[in-house]
Amino acid sequence: MKRLWNKFLASLLYPFLRSYVGMPGRSFRGALPELSAEEKLIKAALERHVHVLAAEIGDRSVLNLPGLNKAADYIGAQFKAQGHNAVEVQPFNYEGYDLRNLEVCVPGTSKPDEVLVIGAHYDTVPGTPGADDNGSGVAAMLRLAQWFAQRPCARSLRFVAFAREETKDTNNMGSYDYARRCHERGERIVGMLSLEMLGVYSDTEGSQKYPWPFKLFYPTKGNFIGFVGNTASASFVRRCVELFRRDTKFPCEGVAAPDWVKDASRSDHLPFWLFDYPAVMVTDTSNFRFELYHTAHDTPDKIDFDRFARVTAGIQRLVTELGNQS
Repeated sequence: MKRLWNKFLASLLYPFLRSYVGMPGRSFRGALPELSAEEKLIKAALERHVHVLAAEIGDRSVLNLPGLNKAADYIGAQFKAQGHNAVEVQPFNYEGYDLRNLEVCVPGTSKPDEVLVIGAHYDTVPGTPGADDNGSGVAAMLRLAQWFAQRPCARSLRFVAFAREETKDTNNMGSYDYARRCHERGERIVGMLSLEMLGVYSDTEGSQKYPWPFKLFYPTKGNFIGFVGNTASASFVRRCVELFRRDTKFPCEGVAAPDWVKDASRSDHLPFWLFDYPAVMVTDTSNFRFELYHTAHDTPDKIDFDRFARVTAGIQRLVTELGNQS
């Protein structure tokens, strides 16, 4: 009876919420195929990066600066080993703490002034190892940076590791400092992908939660990857969902959320919105699925690396399409 009632409510509300929840294409259904050879290589890289960040380094918060700096050093060393010409270190200060974003750029072949940013924050909540939040996002970003180091697109690609996402003060986020600089330089950011928790999935009925009324329109199993934007980024959200669904056999959902849905803005895409750049959070939906989020139990053994690898391969194809989009 409850399910029928929810379907009835959804049918009544859909005409009013279609602009937010309506997405092109259809989410993949059915059994997942075997991992491809490429996906197995991706999986190995993701496992290595998450292990270093969450198991070897652990707490990467401003209250544990040695850990935070070790993570930054690791990311910088990986960028260099991948063959990027230069790693740009962008220092900023937060309440007396000297922090740094790290960036590498793959210049575009025909449209170098058009820039696609792929970013992930490497800090954690104090006292947590942050395997999913956000070792998973950093691991995927590093793997993508490796792949595209020798595979430039028409547009320029920037891979950025942000410090200080875990704060309620938006103006002190590493991504805010980065987006502000882009704005001040008049740069043409055509889109930003914020990789925010990509590793936790569940096929259990009821494992996926949502703020009301969005639970009426989306799956009850936490086995999909989400693309979350705001209404100003709606066309970018829909393009990302369209391409991911077209090219990747993995469940995918999307939303262009209105401003009153505060949970949609909880990551490094928010500062880009504030400077009028289109941006999307790619996420496993964080605490709406993962109950151990922001705890000491956010460890590598909680990550589903097979599905994480499939998602990363899908994002890799997505970035290729966005990077070469006419």
